[in-house]
Amino acid sequence: MEYRIEQLARTAGVAVDTIRFYQGKGLLDAPRREGRVTWYGDTHVERLRRIRELQQQGFTLTVIQRFLTGELEPSDEALVAAVTHPAAPQTLTLAELAERSGVAEPLLLSLQQAGLLVPIDGGDEPLYPADDLEAIAAGMKLIAAGVPIGSLMELGKDYASAVDRTARQAVDLFDRYVRERIQAEGGETEAAERRLLQTFNDLLEASGILVRHHFQRTLLRAAREHIEKQD
Repeated sequence: MEYRIEQLARTAGVAVDTIRFYQGKGLLDAPRREGRVTWYGDTHVERLRRIRELQQQGFTLTVIQRFLTGELEPSDEALVAAVTHPAAPQTLTLAELAERSGVAEPLLLSLQQAGLLVPIDGGDEPLYPADDLEAIAAGMKLIAAGVPIGSLMELGKDYASAVDRTARQAVDLFDRYVRERIQAEGGETEAAERRLLQTFNDLLEASGILVRHHFQRTLLRAAREHIEKQD
């Protein structure tokens, strides 16, 4: 069947302006033209329904476009949802974080600028995971022991930069050697979806253990070498 844009809108359950918006974003193929009249087909109906389905899962238009172009497979949906919409942690406003940690708001903002305190994306007011209280308390112990806050923040900046770079490399390795392999093995979409999500969660936990263990060993080695070095 073929549809005029108003008919397509009614059939797919979207507004005409929405159809034009999707076309402008490249999410919807151009219609067939017959003079000044444009005609849409069943493939446009299916595409609009697929877009709505993905939107209901909370995916952004950028992510939706990757699904539509085949860069992401249907079996990636659970994994993408877990990464882009993790379980919501308990959150605190900046004022609440300052009150419960005993650290003034300007100092907390300085930590945020240094990349050591990262608010959760979304919302009009920045919110911070309650777990940040533990990290702030650890930092305050170092300051109380005599480490200058400026030096600590510089160290934090270097660490945050190195961790960000390493994390991006780790994501690339997972995508290249784990996700692509599971996708290539084929099988049922739901089975691949479950396997991908479980593998990602397992590796996420393993990476945390590995990083913490490696950092502690490296820190002790650096301390030993510092003690043993000769002038």
